[in-house]
Amino acid sequence: MASIESHGGGQKYFMQNPAVTLSGDPKRRVLKDIFGFDDFRPGQTAAIEAVLAGRHVLSVMPTGAGKSLCYQIPALVMGGLTLVVSPLVALMQDQVAALRLAGVTADTINSSFDRTANVAAWRRVATGETRLLYLAPERLMTGRMLEALGRLDIRLIAIDEAHCISQWGPAFRPEYEGLARLRDLFPSVPIIALTATADESTRMDIARQIFAGKVETLVLGFDRPNIKLGVSARQDGKRQLLDFVKRHPGKSGIVYCLSRKKTEETAAFLAEQGVRALPYHAGMTKEARDANQNSFMTEAGLVMVATIAFGMGIDKPDVAYVFHTDLPGNLEAYYQEIGRAGRDGRPAEAHMLFGLADIRMRRMFIEDEESSVEHKRRAHGRLGTLIGYCETADCRRQILLNYFGEDAQPCGNCDNCLDSAPRVDGAADARIIFAAIRQSGERFGPAHIVDILRGQGTQKIVDKGHDRLASFGTGKARRKEEWLSLIRQLVAGGFLTLDIVGHGGLSIAEKGDQLALGTIGFQYRMERPTARRKGRITPSENGEDADPQLLDALKSLRLRLAKERQVPAYVIFSDRTLADMVLRRPHDLDAFAEVNGVGAAKLRDFGTLFLSVIAAHRLA
Repeated sequence: MASIESHGGGQKYFMQNPAVTLSGDPKRRVLKDIFGFDDFRPGQTAAIEAVLAGRHVLSVMPTGAGKSLCYQIPALVMGGLTLVVSPLVALMQDQVAALRLAGVTADTINSSFDRTANVAAWRRVATGETRLLYLAPERLMTGRMLEALGRLDIRLIAIDEAHCISQWGPAFRPEYEGLARLRDLFPSVPIIALTATADESTRMDIARQIFAGKVETLVLGFDRPNIKLGVSARQDGKRQLLDFVKRHPGKSGIVYCLSRKKTEETAAFLAEQGVRALPYHAGMTKEARDANQNSFMTEAGLVMVATIAFGMGIDKPDVAYVFHTDLPGNLEAYYQEIGRAGRDGRPAEAHMLFGLADIRMRRMFIEDEESSVEHKRRAHGRLGTLIGYCETADCRRQILLNYFGEDAQPCGNCDNCLDSAPRVDGAADARIIFAAIRQSGERFGPAHIVDILRGQGTQKIVDKGHDRLASFGTGKARRKEEWLSLIRQLVAGGFLTLDIVGHGGLSIAEKGDQLALGTIGFQYRMERPTARRKGRITPSENGEDADPQLLDALKSLRLRLAKERQVPAYVIFSDRTLADMVLRRPHDLDAFAEVNGVGAAKLRDFGTLFLSVIAAHRLA
């Protein structure tokens, strides 16, 4: 067994492995020999090359696009020590387990380990054995840890789930704020920040805080085309959920609920209906949460019913669906949560129930927060955009991607594309709204515009003189909720712009000007009854069509190995790797090494075991 020497200082960057190819591009050599992949995914090369050139990088890539390799490969090419900042213990432990199985010397020091284990890990770090050290921000930014790290050969710093540093992001963690000091503490060390969830405001905030604006920002794109998107008006929530789950028999799924109580009740309800469901929320004991999470990660066909306490760092490839029983906080949070589905590339589904009570509850949450007026204003604006997504009659994927600044064509894989909602010509009503917006100066929010339309003599209306506008009272025939729904749909359709960064005022977009002139039209969404939707059928990408019995046998072996090592099943091999085994049916170790996702260490540790299963199946 041979160990490879890194280019960045001659230190060994992984543990004992079979001999590997030493020629060619160093980053490609690591990609193939350690991780078992023949080529990079879109976006990875640019991020890796920028880091290797010593530049700071902010990389925004969709869930499942391979963000981890953007710092793991430079870490192994550069040598020395790479620090990885990660928000969750479970996420760090899974990453370390996966790297060790690939033959890479990685460690984490965290509160879940006893002092003896943490001291042993630090000794490996201090002696130069460890290539990647995973730390939570709270532990990294202590004076004692920073002083000790300052004496080591640190070549790279990676900040995972970087949206946690931004107060505009969906998972803000105050502990992340201290990371802004890293660029001054380690001035010659490149920093890469990675996230799958960041709109333009969040990206700007990350760039400002971590990099003082001096960063190369790489945005790959946000589309997850294999996830079918759908929203239904809540009628009988439990029955709607059960009908949905029953359409995915034997599949793993996540059901998000707003409260701990609802989480418990929903998990019990599904269990009573014969669905294997477990609860997860912050009110449970750590032991109970860990047990349920381990079951979900290692067993097939389980449904996790959870609050948002469950999610970040959950990398289970075969989650077939994410179902929201309640409205999430904003489109960023929603995108992050549905991104836990379909990471294996297979067709998956994201469905949400939506009702007026959700809006009221979410508005209350925002107002009850101990935060600044500015933060609350932005939160209300983002919530309004999410509500527009729920109410739109247009392609939902277009709305979602437009929010992140990405243009898209109708997707053909959302409920509105597959089964169009009833629509009504709304051009005349839109012009009434536009008149009120123009006459009031294009700087007031939806509620004030609706008060003008409905002729409400509020103190603000009177003080601004808006009771004297020509548009005052022109919309008395409609209820407030109808006008707000129309405004949200006009925002969602790009006819109106909601100034989230500024003061939340509505202005008329270029598309709105075209509508006002009559050169384009506008149809708005009418409420429709809940019905089962037809889904787009795509060929199997997981090997079932080729030989489901062999795939099941390989999955059984993978699960046994995972339980023996107390790691998630995907850490052994991904579903894509098993599918490639089914298609290739390798006869020997040389052929097994060509399977996508089989690196040198896994070839050594698991090759013979999986080959024996394939051989036995061939003879059966």
